[in-house]
Amino acid sequence: MSDYVIDVGARPIKDVAAEIQEAARIHQSLRVINTLSRHNLGVGLPPGVDVSFEGSVGYYCGGLNTGARVNIEGDAGWGVGEGMDSGHITVGGYAGMSVGAAMRGGLIHVKGDTGPRAGVAMKGGNIVVEGKLGAQAGFMAHSGKIIALGGASSSCADALWQGEIWVAGEIESLGVDAIIVDPTAEQVAEVDAILAPLGLVDNSRNWRRIVAGQRLWYFESRDANAWLMI
Repeated sequence: MSDYVIDVGARPIKDVAAEIQEAARIHQSLRVINTLSRHNLGVGLPPGVDVSFEGSVGYYCGGLNTGARVNIEGDAGWGVGEGMDSGHITVGGYAGMSVGAAMRGGLIHVKGDTGPRAGVAMKGGNIVVEGKLGAQAGFMAHSGKIIALGGASSSCADALWQGEIWVAGEIESLGVDAIIVDPTAEQVAEVDAILAPLGLVDNSRNWRRIVAGQRLWYFESRDANAWLMI
């Protein structure tokens, strides 16, 4: 059975969203064409549907996902997968600022680089980046893993809480209260289990696991002068 095709073009996004939601209740596979980097495409997708976006998309694509599989063939603007609860999102190229912001579960796979603050305030789930993380990746991440195969930019893991950032490659600098610890074999196996379905396991990688130094966990106002860089 062929995909159900939805043409975006210059149509009002509200109309496109309504058609996507209606089609998702009837069809298992949708193809969205002529995307023109429009914003807010595929927000709130239901579980059990595969949606493929032909070309690049704008802001917040796949946000609030509740179990759909989403494939973006080109680049994505900021906030892709924001607030998603479950499901799988693949970005074929670059993903802009705040990919996976406040996500609670699921997997986002970016085949290129990301903009700043990937995984900001994330509460769970995993983000896999084949390229390089932008600045302040994992800012205030409470849970989940960000896994970067191509290095990380400045202020990586700034103000990290209980999330983890795994980096293979150069890290330009760490953020406030971020430290590198040696991973155990069991922890590396957990990361490999995430990468295996994507065909990205490589046993030769030199992983750096970044976690919170926990100094900010016990911050008191009398210590404010020590944290003016925040």
